[in-house]
Amino acid sequence: MTTTVEYIRYRIARDDQPAFEDAYARAAEALAASPDCIDYELARCEEEAERYVLRIRWTSIDAHLNGFRKGEHFPAFFGAIRPYVTAIEEMQHYLVTAVAGPGKAADPS
Repeated sequence: MTTTVEYIRYRIARDDQPAFEDAYARAAEALAASPDCIDYELARCEEEAERYVLRIRWTSIDAHLNGFRKGEHFPAFFGAIRPYVTAIEEMQHYLVTAVAGPGKAADPS
């Protein structure tokens, strides 16, 4: 199965970070309910704390753009994150390549 990975990069001021993370916790409920969303994660940069990356895996780009964005779960998602749309630095869809695999730390032995 080929999946589409959406990456959204944000720059969020430190004072706004607790509210931003709370907003995404609410928005995540809509992602979790969407049959088009495989999984998601929000990560904050360790070196530059004002930078965040949201990674969402979709079943396809069409499922994201025409399923989720036009579906019943999008209004709640967008309503939660609307105040942070202007902080987006990049929002793109990527296809995963064949270059993937576990690292040594994933080996339990």
